[in-house]
Order: sequence, then C-alpha cells, then structure tokens
Amino acid sequence: MSDQFEIFLTCPKGLEGLLIEEAVGLGLEEAREHTSAVRGMATMETAYRLCLWSRLANRVLLVLKRFPMKDAEDLYHGVLDIEWQDHMLNDGTLAVEFSGHGSGIDNTHFGALKVKDAIVDKLRTPQGDRPSIDKLNPDLRIHLRLDRGEAILSLDLSGHSLHQRGYRLQQGAAPLKENLAAAILIRSGWPRIAAEGGALADPMCGVGTFLVEAAMIAADMAPNLRREQWGFTAWLGHVPALWKKLHEEATERCAAGLAKPPLWIRGYEADPRLIQPGRNNVERAGLSEWIKIYQGEVGTFEPRPDQNQKGLVICNPPYGERLGDEASLLYLYQNLGERLRQACLNWEAAVFTGAPDLGKRMGIRSHKQYSFWNGALPCKLLLIKVTPDQFVTGERRTPEQRQVEREQAAYDQAPSEPEERKYNKNGNPIKPTPAPAPVIEQPRLSEGGQMFANRLQKNLKALGKWVKREGIDCYRVYDADMPEYSMAIDLYQDWVHVQEYAAPKSIDPEKASARMFDALAAIPQALNIDKSRVVVKRRERQSGTKQYERQAAQGKFVEVNEGGVQLLVNLTDYLDTGLFLDHRPMRMRIQKEAAGKRFLNLYCYTATASVHAAKGGARTTTSVDLSKTYLDWARRNLSLNGFSDKNRLEQGDVMAWLEASRDEYDLIFIDPPTFSNSKRMEGIFDVQRDQVQLIDLAMARLAPGGVLYFSNNFRKFTLEENLAERYAVEEITAQTIDPDFARNGKIHRAWKITAR
Repeated sequence: MSDQFEIFLTCPKGLEGLLIEEAVGLGLEEAREHTSAVRGMATMETAYRLCLWSRLANRVLLVLKRFPMKDAEDLYHGVLDIEWQDHMLNDGTLAVEFSGHGSGIDNTHFGALKVKDAIVDKLRTPQGDRPSIDKLNPDLRIHLRLDRGEAILSLDLSGHSLHQRGYRLQQGAAPLKENLAAAILIRSGWPRIAAEGGALADPMCGVGTFLVEAAMIAADMAPNLRREQWGFTAWLGHVPALWKKLHEEATERCAAGLAKPPLWIRGYEADPRLIQPGRNNVERAGLSEWIKIYQGEVGTFEPRPDQNQKGLVICNPPYGERLGDEASLLYLYQNLGERLRQACLNWEAAVFTGAPDLGKRMGIRSHKQYSFWNGALPCKLLLIKVTPDQFVTGERRTPEQRQVEREQAAYDQAPSEPEERKYNKNGNPIKPTPAPAPVIEQPRLSEGGQMFANRLQKNLKALGKWVKREGIDCYRVYDADMPEYSMAIDLYQDWVHVQEYAAPKSIDPEKASARMFDALAAIPQALNIDKSRVVVKRRERQSGTKQYERQAAQGKFVEVNEGGVQLLVNLTDYLDTGLFLDHRPMRMRIQKEAAGKRFLNLYCYTATASVHAAKGGARTTTSVDLSKTYLDWARRNLSLNGFSDKNRLEQGDVMAWLEASRDEYDLIFIDPPTFSNSKRMEGIFDVQRDQVQLIDLAMARLAPGGVLYFSNNFRKFTLEENLAERYAVEEITAQTIDPDFARNGKIHRAWKITAR
C-alpha cells in the first residue's frame, strides 16, 4: 500500500474553515476546503490521529479509488476492479453508503446495491462463502460519492460518526451535536481562555454537552479516546501497533491533563428532569472532578465568587416550538443579558442562537458574529465582551464618557495600596464608606417600544378609577389600539395575558416580528409586572373545535375575583383562559336578576355565569356543554364558591339536549360559538344559520315571565328579523360593554328576548 492516502473529512455545514485548521494541525497535507468536507493527503499515522483527535469531523474517509463513470455498468466494474481481498475477509460483513446522482444513477439505494454486488462478487468463493450486510456494526463501511461523473470510493475509518463520543447516552429535547458544540467553543475562544486558567459557565446547560466538550479541550483529552468500535478495527489494512502507540500517547496526555488542578466549569439548568442525565453524562466522560451541574434559572446563576476570576459564559437558548413562545424567549434573552451585566462584568460571552433578532434584546452588543448550521436551521454565534461600553442602556454616552468608564474599570481592578487609617477626635478608627453598588440600567426600549409603553400606561391610568371603584382585578388594558401593534392585553391580577392577532399577509413578517418583540419588551416595564408572569398566545381563525383544544399541559390555575365570586383561570393551556372578560357586565346582570329563579346556561364553557347566578340566589342552575374538560372546570368553579348543591352540570350537544328537555327555566343565558361540531346540525353548528332553531328551542323551555339573554361575538352576525315577530326582542349590547372594552364596540352583541 502507498505511504500517502487521499483523505476526506466530512463535517456539518459551516464548520469547514475550522476543520481545515484542525486537520492541518493534526498533519493533513495539501488540504482543500469543500462543502461540508475537507480533502487532503495523509499517512496512516495522520489518518489514525484524525480519528482520535478531531473534535469537528463527522467521518474520516480513506479514498481507495477514483474512476470515471458513465452508467451503472461503469460503477459495477470500477468497484469490482479493486483487490477487495486486501481489505476484508470473504465471510466478513459490510455496509455501503452512496451519495450523489447522475450517470444513470438517480436512486442512492440502487447505487449502493451495485457497489455491494461488485464487492460480494469479487469475494465470493467456490464454496459459496461471501460477505453479508450489517448496517449497524459492519467489519467494513464503504462509501461511494458520485461527483460530476466521477466515482470516489472510500473506506470509512471512523465507523459511527465521530460526533458520537460515547458519553452522551441521555439528552434533552433539542441537543447540539458534540462536534458542533466543540466548534462553537473554539470560535468563542475557549482554548485561549482555558490556557489562561479561565472559568466556564453555561446557564442553560441541558445535559451538559458544552461543559463536557469544554473540559475535554481544557484537559487535553482526545475526544474519541474512550471509543471502542472503529471502522478500521476489522480492516485488513489496519496497523494495530501504530494505532496502539497513538492511543497510548493520547492516554498519557489525558492523564497529565486531568492531573492538573481542574478549571472552574459549571452548568445550570432550570428543568429538574435534566439534572441527573447531565451529571450521568459528565461521569461517563470521566470529568466529575472538573464539572458541576446545578438546578437554577437563568436569572439566578452565579459565576465563580472569586471576583478576580474571569472566563466564558456560553449557552444555546432553547428554540421556540409553540405559538406564544416569543414572550418566554424574549424574556429569557433579557434575563440572560441582565445577569451578564450584573454578575459577569469583564467576562466573555457566547450565545448560539437560531433567533439572532432576540440576541439584540439582551442589552449588550456583540462584537463578532459567526454563521453556523444546526442541522437544517441557520444559526448565529454572538460573541460578546461583557464590559460597560458594550451595554445598551437608556443613556447615550459619548466616546469620551466611554473612555472615562474604561479607565475607571481599569482602576477598580488594579491592586489597591494600603489605605491610611483615619481616626475621629476620640481616637477611634473611622470606617471607610463603602463604595456604592453599581447601578445596572435596564435595556433601552426602542422608539416603537417606548411609544407602546406610553399607550399602555395611558390606558392603565384611564381605567384606574373605574377598576378601583368596581373592585375589578381582571380587565383588558389594550386592544389593538395602535394598528401596528395588533394584540389584546388583559390583566389577571398580577399576570398579563397577551393575544397576538396574526398579521395580514401584506405586512412584512420581519417587521411584524420586530414590533411584537418591541411590545413584549415594553409590557413588563409599562405594567410593572414581572416578566415571568407574561403569557403570550397567537390568535388566528380557528376551525371546528380547535379554539377549545388544549395548547399546553402546564395545568396551572390562577384564582381571581369578580363580583364577589372566585373563578379559576388557566392562562397557559388553552387559547382562551376560562373567563371571557367582555361578558363581565352580562354576568353581573345575571347575578342581580337570579334570586329565586331557575337558571339555564347553554354552551356554558366553564360555567362562570352559573357561579354568578348561584351567588345571586338562584333556586337552581343547570349548565350544558359538550366538553367534559370544561364541565370539570365548571365543577371546580362552583365548588370553589360552595355552590356544589342544586347546581346541575349536563354534558351533551345543546340542540339535542334542548329537544329532549321538558323542564322550565326563569332565566336563560346563551353564548354560542360561531361554529362548532354538532351531530344535530350535520356535524357543524353555524350560529348565523342555526340561530332561529336554537332560540326557538330555548324559548320553549322559558317559563312565563322569564328572560332569555342571547349573545355572541361573530363580527358579521345579524339577528333574524322574523324573531321579532314572535318574541319581544331588545338589543342591549351597549349595556353589556364595560369601559375596558369600549374601544372595541364589536367585541360582542347581546339581546334580551322575552315572550310576547
């Protein structure tokens, strides 16, 4: 065999520049960069060293042959021409991977099959012995790449991808591959910081991938030192003595590195379910003395208490997967920025993000950005120097002021001279006045964000006297007042519930997203609410029962007060909260009129109107809804107020239930959905189409002298004129709109209907 081999190193897209530097450092010659790969020449020793030490490559491919290829027959004969008996046994196992297309090969499975057939035919013995296929752990893994009519046939020396170091058997929901994590650390300057004895902290460490990769770099540990299976182990060209020598050298270097005083490497993770898996990964990597993982939120993580210790804060914030994640992600980035400014002054920081616009919301400028790919997702690595001149605050500083700040910071870090002690007139030493703690300014709102904050504060002030007089603690403070900021904002005591309306297609999505982030940044400041108590959802046109389907599973209920009753709202799990705030006047009207009456609540939802009726002294209440989930919620609302007796809950389709019922009621409330699945109406209830039949069925159950209240929020709804011919119909919409919904007179329409 030749002393020099052509080598292909594959890697994730975007790592080519880093990989070529690493590979040349490990001995690769004539190195050239390709898309997701590096190509060069290497001895067998260098090839082994690349397998053992490359932190960035996926695979190390040793090229066996290049040949021109016009069709499938050329492919077969080109592979058949190799002396395969020099590479594997007749009864060995192999796996074939094929990439590329053209030259009559448009199906990679067909291409791999032709390669396999040629190898098997070459090695088949007269006795019938032949290689077999083993896709998981073959003796030989063969790779053929078809590139513009040329076939490049290679032996995969790595076996399984080199990013699989073996320590990470447990992982979180969206883990970084180990080689991508290593690349991010290298781009972030960690090798330099580690060589200087610096520290590393990951405030969102997941299962510890950054931590382990960082410790391996700092301890001079070969990333694949602990791997037992290799693609060359059963290869007949393998040189065991050479491999043993390189492996022993790496083992000695690792032992020497781990014998040094360990660097301070710490991870913090908010999800308690990931703490033990992370610690298990650290232990499998043999780095328990170097790495510690703690449970903690981003806003509470602490770097090393030693004020002179500096280092790197690195993290990969989670990506949003659900509608409404914008808020939690924005506040996560803001919390990270605040923590960096407060606790990590003069450290360096690296934030790997799939949402670079959110990185701008941290309140610190990045001095460098690098593009990466995490799978198919384009990402940015933001590099930050945590120094006051990089902070984005409400105060604009001149270059001269920044220079003064830098000089002051340098002076503060310089070793202090022994201070001359001062004494008062009684001869007692005067204690020096401690220096005031540095004031950390909040990130400055954008012009649009400040304008939005001003509007919120104006609305809050305008509603203040009414809210206080009426004793209301749940109300709407903003409802798309400014067309550019299309959302509704409701206060539930000390919680904020934001519903973002989907932007029209004519609006640039990037501008809509930027405005949303401006608004979300303004809300906590304008309303004086903690960021963790802001919940965001996106409201779009829903079909069928989708509006009522569960969106999340936090199961977190908040108890609120309205008109002397306690009600449970859930701000996170459903599109709606369990309490329609615009119907507050209707509920209060029902409470005032319910004394001694039999009350019927149709499409009752969480039966808040029934609770008010019971509070008002209703003789009985009956609440009907198709959803068992909402009826269970209704039961909890009634029980919370001590109204479990004489309050009936009925599960069923309202139209069918009304047809079957023979009971009479003195007070009926109907607030139907615009559309709903219903067996009665051929699978779909349409309020505009089916209103007459619904009201007729309900009026048949109304006792003499009784009142039916009908309401709905379909903007285009018109009440059928012929209903007024049979019943006394009075529109009372204006009487059912409170000041917090006065800006939106079309939030609902309501009628009072009685028998003539």
